[in-house]
Amino acid sequence: MKRLLPLLIMLLVCASGTIWSQPTKLGSSFDYLVPREYTIAGISVTGAKFTDVQAIKLLSGLQVGDEITVPGEDISDAIKKLWKQKLFADVGIYAAEIRGNEIYLIIHVQEMPRMSRFSFNGIRKTEADNIRDEIHLISGVIVNENVKNMAVNGIEKYFIEKGFWNVKVEVKEIPDEGAENSVWLAFDIEKGKRVRIKHLDFVGADEVAVWKLRRAMKNTKRKRIWGIFKSSKYIEKEFESDKLAIISKYNELGYRNARILADTITRVDRKNIDLRIYLEEGNQFYFRNIDFVGNTKYSSERLDSILNIQSGDIYDLTLLEARLYMNPNGLDITSLYQDDGYLNFQAYPIETLVENDSIDIEIRMSEGKKFRIGKVTVVGNTKTNDHVIRREIRTKPGDLFRRNDVIRTQRELSQLGYFDPQKFQINPTQNVEKGTVDIEYVVEEKPSDQVELSGGWGAGRVVGSLGVSFNNFSLRNILNREAWTPLPAGDGQRLSLRAQSNGLYFQSYSASFTEPWLGGKKPNSLSIAVWHSIQSNGERRKVNGELNPDRRSLNITGASVGLGKRLAVPDDWFQIYAGLSYQHFNLNRFGSFFSFDDGFSNNLALTLTLSRNSISEPIYPSWGSDISLTGKFTPPYTAIGKMFGNDPDYTSMTDQQRFDWVEYYKVKFTAKWYTTLFSHKVGDDGNQHNLVLATSAGFGFLGAYDTQLGLSPFERFYLGGVYLSGYVLDGREIVNLRGYDELSLTYPSRAVGSPLISKYSAELRYPLSTNPNAYIYMLGFLEAGKTWSKFTDYNPLNVYRSGGVGLRIFLPMFGLLGLDYGWRFDDVPENPAMERGQFHFSIGMNIGEL
Repeated sequence: MKRLLPLLIMLLVCASGTIWSQPTKLGSSFDYLVPREYTIAGISVTGAKFTDVQAIKLLSGLQVGDEITVPGEDISDAIKKLWKQKLFADVGIYAAEIRGNEIYLIIHVQEMPRMSRFSFNGIRKTEADNIRDEIHLISGVIVNENVKNMAVNGIEKYFIEKGFWNVKVEVKEIPDEGAENSVWLAFDIEKGKRVRIKHLDFVGADEVAVWKLRRAMKNTKRKRIWGIFKSSKYIEKEFESDKLAIISKYNELGYRNARILADTITRVDRKNIDLRIYLEEGNQFYFRNIDFVGNTKYSSERLDSILNIQSGDIYDLTLLEARLYMNPNGLDITSLYQDDGYLNFQAYPIETLVENDSIDIEIRMSEGKKFRIGKVTVVGNTKTNDHVIRREIRTKPGDLFRRNDVIRTQRELSQLGYFDPQKFQINPTQNVEKGTVDIEYVVEEKPSDQVELSGGWGAGRVVGSLGVSFNNFSLRNILNREAWTPLPAGDGQRLSLRAQSNGLYFQSYSASFTEPWLGGKKPNSLSIAVWHSIQSNGERRKVNGELNPDRRSLNITGASVGLGKRLAVPDDWFQIYAGLSYQHFNLNRFGSFFSFDDGFSNNLALTLTLSRNSISEPIYPSWGSDISLTGKFTPPYTAIGKMFGNDPDYTSMTDQQRFDWVEYYKVKFTAKWYTTLFSHKVGDDGNQHNLVLATSAGFGFLGAYDTQLGLSPFERFYLGGVYLSGYVLDGREIVNLRGYDELSLTYPSRAVGSPLISKYSAELRYPLSTNPNAYIYMLGFLEAGKTWSKFTDYNPLNVYRSGGVGLRIFLPMFGLLGLDYGWRFDDVPENPAMERGQFHFSIGMNIGEL
């Protein structure tokens, strides 16, 4: 009978719905066919290695002392409770021993495996990092179907929100041999291609043109061949944002009650969808009466002139708010007050009457009290010294608070080039009782030094270049050993060293230093530069200790010093610069570049520049302008000589005699404008991406004081292509015009150069990456230019034209690198075989001087 007890127990438990594991032999016998009540005398747990034993007992609902019926629902309910926890792969409860009416139970569990780690296959590392933050999987979690399904759903949701509607995710459990009862979850992801918008339709758009609504949607575009800057990918988050933009557009046009009734998405196929937006436009409204309430500082007439909204104008809430709070195109009422210390100024436009299609507005104003600047602190500058930042800050302790000073400070710190403009923060802290506001500027350093290691092509040979530019140097700490980490830095000075060579044929060495705040109290800059170059026919200077008679060479030695000053009038965007430069040319039977091949020449010149620079930042300006007028003048040696009776006959002189001290005057005018066409935020960090139109125009002229002496052979202009020679002799200015051969547009010839030049350019730029370690933007360009040999032939509209596309990459260690494809629109008579289109590679911020 005892041998049949285990079998009978199992049958009875299964018949009653209770799960029993195979029991051990019992110490006493009873009739199992008749249910009996027992008192639980003890509970033990087996199989639990990671789960707390007491927790298992508690979760089962069984306690010592409970009365239970065997067989019966008590055991069945206990097992169900444990299954609900989704912690176990198997659960069993059986009787270990029965003593009279007391029963001893064993709860046996087989634990679910735990996740030791997980991985993603088929996606990029950045995507995997983002998904980890989304699905919140933690090492050690129990692996069950619920956990796996939640992870898969999270991955699918992430990619669907990015427009990958065809994403497929499979999860595999791989036993982890290095950890007991643990598995490794491997997610195989096939995200597929993003679905694209084939059609974007509007239902109910009767009064507003559909193209205006499509233009308002900055990120949701239908398929178009010419969609260069915006693709037709469907991204749900951006679509929701664009629906708000549609309503905003209606509000701009006076349709204050416009609303979106619904939107539908229809799957065309696996790659395409159709979007349809259902609109209710409502009626168009107009401004009627606008009154100001609460204004004591400024009269209603003054405020009304700034608001500049007339009765009968379209009811444009966007325009009203811009002229109340933040007008990008001019003055607004809030800035009027906040630039006069009223930090807490508030204006609330209230609709007081809506009658037919007209609306009366009452602008209720709270002027508050004037605030002065309290403490000004800077945090985040790990390399740049505080005094370098503070001298650019316009908000000084004790001064009246002005919003424009805060905005200008942000621009000046960005112009330094030491900080990431995307991470710039301003944290004001008010002390209402004292009437002061503390301002904290938060900056984040970015790499600013540059290393140049490049090769170029010049004179039929490869030219190697090695240079370093330390743009945040500290000269005063150069003898401080502790400051060499690896170089003394943080004082905002610039030190550049550069060397170029291709062996015996060419060598060049240069060094420059700039102190932007000479004396440390005012923005007066000092710049010093020296250079020396040697070009030869490749013969050594000496052979067997004697001078080599076969050597031909050109040596150029130069130096310059300059002073710059920021002006206060007409405004402090203006700067003036004066520089003195000297070059000595020594030719030894070298006739490749000049009108004479033996002898020397000296070039002593004074440079004066008046400029106005208001661009937002140096790398990717999105607004502002940079206008410059430069004059370069040598002493009028011939006129001075004539004053003392020296009137030589130039016709009898050689070119070397005529230009032993070269004389000329040179005038250049350049202007650049930057305009943001539209702006939007991209990515989880909300980095600002601006589509910018960059336009420029330039003019240059080289003249002579004495027409009998003639034009200087130095300082002339050269136009065409993108010049990558790596070095420039005789002070020539090489201006690039993409789409044409190098120097091919220089008249009368590329050997002589031109005294007169005009250049125009327009670029449409859009950033692909705003990462300060690799700023990337693409561009499309149109440009035109020409050179002339005399003023009588000058026609600024008769120019050579080109267009094309390009890419720019700014790397802090190397500067700006560019690749363009230019297509010339005009033929060059002197070079009919010139390629119609060609690639150009460029190095540096500016392509040419104009």
